[in-house]
Amino acid sequence: MLALFKNIKGDKALWAVVALLALFSFLPVYSASSNLVYVVGKGTTMGHLMKHAFLLVLGFGIIYGVHRIPTRFFKGLSIMALPIVLVLLVFTLAQGTTIGGANASRWISIPLVGITFQTSNLAAVVLMIYVARYLTKIKDEAVTFKESLIPLWLPVFLVIALILPANFSTAAIIFSMVLLLCFLGGYPFKYLAGIVGAGVLCLALFILTAKAFPSLFENRIDTWENRISNFTDGGDTEADYQIERAKIAIATGGIMGKGSGKSIQKNFLPQSSSDFIYAIIIEEYGLVGGFLLMFFYLLFLFRIVVIANANKTIFGKLLVLGVGLPIIFQALINMAVAVELFPVTGQTLPLISSGGTSSWMTCLAIGIILSASVKETARKRKSTSSKLDNMDMTNPLEVLSGQL
Repeated sequence: MLALFKNIKGDKALWAVVALLALFSFLPVYSASSNLVYVVGKGTTMGHLMKHAFLLVLGFGIIYGVHRIPTRFFKGLSIMALPIVLVLLVFTLAQGTTIGGANASRWISIPLVGITFQTSNLAAVVLMIYVARYLTKIKDEAVTFKESLIPLWLPVFLVIALILPANFSTAAIIFSMVLLLCFLGGYPFKYLAGIVGAGVLCLALFILTAKAFPSLFENRIDTWENRISNFTDGGDTEADYQIERAKIAIATGGIMGKGSGKSIQKNFLPQSSSDFIYAIIIEEYGLVGGFLLMFFYLLFLFRIVVIANANKTIFGKLLVLGVGLPIIFQALINMAVAVELFPVTGQTLPLISSGGTSSWMTCLAIGIILSASVKETARKRKSTSSKLDNMDMTNPLEVLSGQL
């Protein structure tokens, strides 16, 4: 165990934030999973807790393994992984899975272990690495839109097109994050405006096609419309019921909360251990707990910016921002949904929510961020070692100044 800790490299503050979020998640997950046991009639609370622990332990194994990989290797890995991701997305969409009459072709089952895997999460990470690689390649070049159309935007639109029919919110987040990364990477703004226009046009064509041939997408467009109308006008639907119960949980939590495990709304709020776990956290730990959790995500964001700024390579900077910002964006959306600042999206709270392999992809992204911080840390240590080697060790003042 000591040898393992000695081999942990990278930004220690980020390691601490991730570990604290993961450890805290056990309390609300154990509490909120009672909904699945006593209302849905699925498993036991200890069983759900053990599953959550298994996912997190394996996730930290992913972080540890990935953070040992030199950052430069991710360039080549993204090129090799992108075709695989596209094949997985096609396979996932082709399954035609439906839940309640709506298209829910988001998951593929992992044989033997009985776990479903959401391929769009892997696609998001791989695509952001690929975009960071391309932006690094053209950093000092006067690129035209025509030159970037096939190597950059074709993969982006293929990934989004394969995710969109079953998961609009994830497709929208990926598209937004790609645009943000391109903006930060210095891609011409006038071209980005054109891409936004093309994206809106493609979405409009997709909606019109789905309306004309509703059997193709199993009423998914109606689901989007209902969620938006419920957010703006209110209505008597499951989504509106979830929001009302979430607001009751937040209102009854008060400043300090009811205490760990004492939530009442977890017995009435669907998805209380995943999509709406933030509302349960506020009910049990109050506004203090809710703001403290938000603080840790903002601290996570701060460490991402610090690591990106410290990295000496353009690829390292863009890589950290590309895989790190979506985690914070997803967390903020989840919190915004719980307090009705955003329509219901189905996005989980990273490292906190239970029941999904999305935590593995979050851990993969964290491992990549830590890999970039390892490279910078190693460089600083090497520089310090070189200075010590060139010192006159017989001069105490020089040795002391070098150590300081």
